[in-house]
Amino acid sequence: MSSFAPLYVQVENSFQHHFSRKPLVVSSPGRVNLIGEHTDYNDGFVLPAAVDKAAYIALAPSGSTQGKWMSLDFPETVTVDFQNITTNSVRWANYILGIVDQAQKLGKPIPAFDCVVAGDVPMGSGMSSSAALESAVIFALNELYDLGLSRWEMALLAQRSENEFIGVKCGIMDMFASLHGKVNQVIRLDCRDLSFEYFPIELGAYKIVLFDTGVKHSLADSAYNTRRSECETGLHFFQKHYNPNFKALRDVPITMVQANRSRLPKEVFDRCLYVTEEIQRTLAACEDLKNGDLTAFGLKMYATHEGLRHLYQVSCPELDFLVDAVRDESSVLGARMMGGGFGGCTINLVHEDAIEGLQERLAKAYQETMGHKLGMYMVVTGDGAKVQALS
Repeated sequence: MSSFAPLYVQVENSFQHHFSRKPLVVSSPGRVNLIGEHTDYNDGFVLPAAVDKAAYIALAPSGSTQGKWMSLDFPETVTVDFQNITTNSVRWANYILGIVDQAQKLGKPIPAFDCVVAGDVPMGSGMSSSAALESAVIFALNELYDLGLSRWEMALLAQRSENEFIGVKCGIMDMFASLHGKVNQVIRLDCRDLSFEYFPIELGAYKIVLFDTGVKHSLADSAYNTRRSECETGLHFFQKHYNPNFKALRDVPITMVQANRSRLPKEVFDRCLYVTEEIQRTLAACEDLKNGDLTAFGLKMYATHEGLRHLYQVSCPELDFLVDAVRDESSVLGARMMGGGFGGCTINLVHEDAIEGLQERLAKAYQETMGHKLGMYMVVTGDGAKVQALS
């Protein structure tokens, strides 16, 4: 939508224009994960932060059994029968429908509502635009209809919606970060019991910069399932030979993995070594942040990328090119691929004075070598879901 007004003002104005009443307006941010990749389904730790790009929803009860939903990002309007919540051919509407479906399954009746949605989380960037929308919707419904849910409960509901209604078997990190984020803080989330702790991230003159490969290789889904299976194979080995009470690779000491190199298939050994190292690396990275040591933190980002590239084998030539290209740049403290792999973005800590020049050099080299246009997003840490104060 071509307007200089903030998005929350745009959704409010659009709602008032179409529905002639004042709405509740809520925002919920996208997220980045600083370190801790492919650790979630091994009961490990992740370290996400909410960012300053978000999904926005303006909504109010419709007063009937139907609701009219509009998107400013897509020229589509959907009419929803609240007595028959089912999947819709309009993709973005399903992220709202899934939340309504899960709330009703919790015994929380949701009266019909009208809404306008918009967002500035780039789709396909790995910043979780879908989780931002789901989190915005459940936060808004919790406010509008006084559902009495905690942010923790809202995150679980949003995850169930994604798993069951959308059909994506994602973890909880994205929704959790979207709902719990704080400015200048990262969240160390324990994926075993969902306990969490905030750590300060004082970047000073450095910025979080994402370089977008512009590609997504078709390997991603099948490789994800294969990696999970290989981790389970490794876990079963350690349960059988060492301790039947091991619940996940998180419980297996790195030294135990290393001692069994010759007894495990190479792929299984590599996956187990990466996961156990990454869990320890994530815990150590939190101490770096506590100590204000961004240099040490950045080196761990590079180490994570090497693990994802060589041991977990979920990188791709485009991601490797972008990490290798900044490795000797004194203005870059750390870089790694972010997300599931086989495309998407690298996440980088870059000195603010060097960003423009680095982008120009990198874009030229990337186009010449890989034949793709380079995208770039700069993000800062932000607060989690909140009600927007209106004019």
